[in-house]
Amino acid sequence: MAKAVEQVNWNDQGLVPAIAQDWRSGEVLMLAWMNREALELTLREGRAVYWSRSRGALWRKGESSGHVQHLKELRLDCDADTVLMKVEQVGDIACHTGRRSCFYQRREAGEWRAVEPVLKDPDSIYPGKA
Repeated sequence: MAKAVEQVNWNDQGLVPAIAQDWRSGEVLMLAWMNREALELTLREGRAVYWSRSRGALWRKGESSGHVQHLKELRLDCDADTVLMKVEQVGDIACHTGRRSCFYQRREAGEWRAVEPVLKDPDSIYPGKA
């Protein structure tokens, strides 16, 4: 595990972008960030662990929502500066907006339009957050 983590080309903040992709359909679910510890924990636990830049803390995907991402395969891009995680998404929701994917907006007629439905009200997923 240590060798794999050492081969990542971390940015100046010690982070690497991590793309979560549904392992069956190939749908891109989200992009988040990982630091060294998050990647090590992801490999050890077999579930996605990310680094929250806004909170300055680790977060396990699904720890409050139940929408866990189980790691099926991990890939590193050609420049070793982006990881691709093929995951099994528990539940239909990967995005904090209550949608399947964070990539729910499409450019149409010069504007960004939401083209994917909200599957669950975010307030019911994350109670107490405003």
